[in-house]
Amino acid sequence: MSATTNTPPAQGERANPGNAMTIVDLGISFRRNRRGRPSLKDLFGGAKRRKKAGLFWPLRHVSFTVNYGEAIGVVGRNGQGKSTLLKLVAGVLLPDEGTVQVHGGVAPLIELTGGFAADLTVRENVRLIAGLHGMSRAEIDARFDDIIAFAEIGDFLDTPYKHLSSGMKVRLAFSVVSQLDEPILLVDEVLAVGDKAFRDKCYKRIDELLAEGRTLFFVSHNERDLRRFCTRGLYLNKGELLLDGHIGDVLDQYNADHNSGTTKR
Repeated sequence: MSATTNTPPAQGERANPGNAMTIVDLGISFRRNRRGRPSLKDLFGGAKRRKKAGLFWPLRHVSFTVNYGEAIGVVGRNGQGKSTLLKLVAGVLLPDEGTVQVHGGVAPLIELTGGFAADLTVRENVRLIAGLHGMSRAEIDARFDDIIAFAEIGDFLDTPYKHLSSGMKVRLAFSVVSQLDEPILLVDEVLAVGDKAFRDKCYKRIDELLAEGRTLFFVSHNERDLRRFCTRGLYLNKGELLLDGHIGDVLDQYNADHNSGTTKR
């Protein structure tokens, strides 16, 4: 039986570090041509057809725990389940096998521009997205100016979101989500976009969040970023967790496998 739960930590739990999340025998399946239920032919075509109905498992039999305050980098080549893992932790996807227990809310810096309404203005979208992530009206009012200043978008408050450049959209989204007070931060390749000045602001903001004791779950192909922010690494390959250890050891093993063209199974 699979499950995803999201419960706040008990009072004092973060001061006395415990598990921020527990992942047990996690698995999720997709159909190669679509995500969803099997066709009638699959259902009534016999066991042989059902086994060959195009299912594949981007993640399976994955288990690990994360303590509060840890900074973890998820390592692997494209298509190895890294982003899928973050979406499962965020609750965007539900597992087909195993359990995901997240103790505390998450601030998801993944698919940053998702959820914004094209025809609403910048001002309206900030209030909409912040509210959807649980900010009260008073909190939004108190942080609104900081959000706009970080995004450097003050001249476009009444501009419809659809008319912003792609860079402006990313800056706005990062600015909103990075203001959330959730204890767990999920970051998926967002530092690969934008100009150098914006990336430097992102680095500084993430450093500030880590200094506050936030838990970081970080996906990136940039080894320098992984070594900068993370102390622990998870190495995924073909849906399996090959190595869980110090980020330096994990990156060394990944580089050795990648350079040799082989992967230990």
